[in-house]
Amino acid sequence: MRIVFAGTPAFAVPSLRAAHAQGEVIAAYTQPDRPAGRGRGVAPSPVKLEATQRGIPVLQPESLRRKSSQDALREMAPDLLVVVAYGLILPRAVLEIPRFGCWNVHASLLPRWRGAAPIQRAIEAGDTETGVCLMQMEAGLDTGPVLLAQTTLIGSDETGGQLHDRLAELGASVLSDGLALRRADILPKPWPQPEAGVTYAHKLDKAEARLDWNQSAAVLARKVLAFEPWPVAEAMVAGERLRIHGAVALDLAHGAAPGTLLAAGRQGIDIACADGALRLRVVQREGGKAITAADYLNARRDLATP
Repeated sequence: MRIVFAGTPAFAVPSLRAAHAQGEVIAAYTQPDRPAGRGRGVAPSPVKLEATQRGIPVLQPESLRRKSSQDALREMAPDLLVVVAYGLILPRAVLEIPRFGCWNVHASLLPRWRGAAPIQRAIEAGDTETGVCLMQMEAGLDTGPVLLAQTTLIGSDETGGQLHDRLAELGASVLSDGLALRRADILPKPWPQPEAGVTYAHKLDKAEARLDWNQSAAVLARKVLAFEPWPVAEAMVAGERLRIHGAVALDLAHGAAPGTLLAAGRQGIDIACADGALRLRVVQREGGKAITAADYLNARRDLATP
């Protein structure tokens, strides 16, 4: 089976490996090289690095809307286009080129969390489970019928980064199953997504990582988990802006104004919220590295409480 793969970030790499193992990946599409890292030097995407290592030809068009790009894909005569976090819109003309259409590996249980950031939004919302869907693509945003799906529980202290890595591997497994069934011509009939329960996972914005103490501690604790390792929650704590890498919600009646320092010790730094308190366990000062609250308090002895 002649497979063309389209993906960009690290999440897509396990799926590229699965596709390579299940068929002939004749080309890999990925976004053009972008500035990355502190030095902002131009860097190839993780998918480009993986494809190059495996000897797979790489294409990096700015858009697939151009006729020249579509003609190049058509000339490859692909049986299937597998899309995993590619980041570019596929017009209908592209969806119609492969013999078996286009498949998408999506990190949620559709129709919940269509869109750009399903992993983080599931944690932020307090979902207890999520999963991966293998979807037959159509013109709408993540609206196509589902071919296969697999569910997994979300750990109570699981971060966005940890869940990302688990779902990347789970997505590769589901894709591998789908490709095996396709090759054996026993792929189940896709089932349409229900209209009820549709939610959208809007793209993450760095500004939303600023914690608002007027929210409940439970909500803020979920944000800390969801936004780790990016964009990383941050907040004003005792007059200093800190990045918050680890925190837990405390069911604590305090009567203090939101944002008030309630206690600070080896267990953490407790900040009053509209409901309960948030105990900061791992923090990062500007220009520093992530450290435990206890280590932070060694430099801020003015904050320690009995």
